[in-house]
Amino acid sequence: MIEGTRLLERISRKPRTLPEGALVDGFAEGKISVIMPAYNEAGCIGASVSDMKRQFETAYQDIEIIVVDDGSLDGTGKVARNFSGERVKVVGYDRNQGKGYALKEGFLHARGEITFLVDSDSEIHAKDLRAYVQALDGADIVIGSKRHPSSSVRTPPIRRFLSLGYNILERLLTGVRASDTQAGFKAARSTVLYRVLPLLSVKRYAFDAEFLAVASLLSLRIRELPVDIELTATFSAKQVFRMLIDLLGICYRLRITRWYQRNMRILEESYQPIIRW
Repeated sequence: MIEGTRLLERISRKPRTLPEGALVDGFAEGKISVIMPAYNEAGCIGASVSDMKRQFETAYQDIEIIVVDDGSLDGTGKVARNFSGERVKVVGYDRNQGKGYALKEGFLHARGEITFLVDSDSEIHAKDLRAYVQALDGADIVIGSKRHPSSSVRTPPIRRFLSLGYNILERLLTGVRASDTQAGFKAARSTVLYRVLPLLSVKRYAFDAEFLAVASLLSLRIRELPVDIELTATFSAKQVFRMLIDLLGICYRLRITRWYQRNMRILEESYQPIIRW
């Protein structure tokens, strides 16, 4: 296993020191991909992209930011394309599909050895970006957690209460042991996401819960790190209801029909190595 410090050194050094075309399991060695799904974020997407680009360029040398316009109606994609360039790519589609679908679409365009999944509303920041890559030495997935002792969290009491209640219910129904699944800041080796994302079915509200439920089912190691987060918006009754319905659907597929387990076997059987050691 590559030591965390060695992985961090490789990710942090200048791209030109790497052999041209160097790959790690099909992904560009030393490169960071950042996927930002966005729906009707025209008012803040410009600032969000600039802020994310500044944060990651401070910590890493070779990055790409992939903004996924999730069928926005307010010109989000058009605003984001004003920031397109060597390190910022904008993709999208006409009809709104949800966060889960958008992240999958963004990953199709990701080239980096490490991929970050980040919300596009600028409400959350990592306490220490470099620690996320370094933590991937001993973990398969690293998630930002509002409940980490070192996190700074500013949020309305009602949202804090709903988040806690949802997390308790989620742990009971799916077995996920993370103290917080909903903070929109996650990192993983791209090879790990390549295993997890094809097994997901939730496109919208409970994507994060399903993501970690499947990761746990695959026995992947999950580590929580601190974040700095300020949440100003509250959930509507409709959103809360949809999140609960999606969560019950995950439980049904996990516990009753064992849909995830069957698809895991199908994916494993579809890969036949040329040489069996």
